[in-house]
Amino acid sequence: METPERVLRRLEFKVVRRLDGYLFGDYRGVFYGPSLDLAEVREYQPGDEVRRIDWNVTARMNRLFVRQYLEEKELTAWLLVDLSPSMSFGTIRQFKRQLALEFAGVAAYIVTRHGDKAGAIAFPAGRGYAFIPPRAGRAQALRIIHDLGVLPEATGGGRTDLAALLRQLGRVVRRRSLVFLISDFHTPEGWETALTEMQRRHEVIAVRIEDPRERELPDVGGVYLHAPETNQQLWVDTSDRRVRETYRELVRAREARLEAITRRAGVDMLTLSTGASLVEPLLKFVLFRRRRRWNLPGR
Repeated sequence: METPERVLRRLEFKVVRRLDGYLFGDYRGVFYGPSLDLAEVREYQPGDEVRRIDWNVTARMNRLFVRQYLEEKELTAWLLVDLSPSMSFGTIRQFKRQLALEFAGVAAYIVTRHGDKAGAIAFPAGRGYAFIPPRAGRAQALRIIHDLGVLPEATGGGRTDLAALLRQLGRVVRRRSLVFLISDFHTPEGWETALTEMQRRHEVIAVRIEDPRERELPDVGGVYLHAPETNQQLWVDTSDRRVRETYRELVRAREARLEAITRRAGVDMLTLSTGASLVEPLLKFVLFRRRRRWNLPGR
């Protein structure tokens, strides 16, 4: 088993240095969203800078309004990491759980090396929450990598209750923060309202972890499928074309539902696959965030 120090060095070499090569160390261009430093919108006063005029609010109110920004520079980031039974699945390079922990390590390192704070909450279903208070510095990134890595795999069933988790965080975290919701989102419905409420108070990024086999059912004959979060078993004839097509339809419907939930809440979603490198989708995502922050064209 790798030590936290070796894990951090590997992630720094494989991921962070490549991001720095494209973004020139621009931390705010990586995860920082415009809503994090925006404190409020107020009516224009003589002497205010013209570039701070909020034209959307001005058009609605028929009076000039400007954006007022927070003076403090310190940011707190929270890593909400799903370690429920469904995350202990993977068919190509690694398990979804491993990919989730890898991303959490990258995010913690990027945040803490710039003097900001990172904390974490892991939620293995049926076992409560593992809580790591936010702190700054390299030692905190190492602690997050270690403490999350040694948590036992959740067994015995139990579904991820994202609504309860988001409401719990809302009660704990008062100051506006950056929140990474890292999950495969195999969760009962009813968490949409909690996500929207969280996004109103914080900057939320949904990090979806998936495995390629979850998108396509392979033709391997009759098999027993096991649902880890409900402990149910089902015999399926995967050689039946109708079964595979029905599965594709269910996947498409789930994709559309998840996309609609995050879009309505105003939450950006980063999708990571166990069958691909972490770098390329992360780089594409942060470049999109940076372009939008600075109102540049393109995606």
